[in-house]
Amino acid sequence: MHLTFLTVSPNSPITSAPNQTLQQTPIVLNLQSYQWQNRLLLVSAPSENTLEYQQQMQLFSDQAAEFADRDLLLIELFTNGRSRINGKNIDSEDVYQIKQQFNIGDKFSVILVGKDGTAKRRETTPVEPTAIFQQIDAMPMRQQEMRSKN
Repeated sequence: MHLTFLTVSPNSPITSAPNQTLQQTPIVLNLQSYQWQNRLLLVSAPSENTLEYQQQMQLFSDQAAEFADRDLLLIELFTNGRSRINGKNIDSEDVYQIKQQFNIGDKFSVILVGKDGTAKRRETTPVEPTAIFQQIDAMPMRQQEMRSKN
């Protein structure tokens, strides 16, 4: 399976209309730019109000250092609402392509994507961060990363 990966433009413009809150212009995402650089954690839900999504995000709330240590980026995908990567809005066409690429439906799911661009884990209920981290830490590439850091 050939994988097309998505790129975040680092200079995403912020625009505002008079008397309105700041609105972020959606960024164009190219997952291919992350291949061999980052692991991706795709969290998909109908909306931010989905109970499973809220539970999952609560589980991830103090895990920033663990995510960074494992080169893990969080991509939030919503059927209704603004999808985002690292807090930046993603263009809706890119969201559609990601969902097609990883066969993601409209229900809640969590998909771990390895640095090689393939799905390594797929869950339909919230998953403990430690389970994800243990799976990543068992991967040969991660083992090599840990050895080279020491």
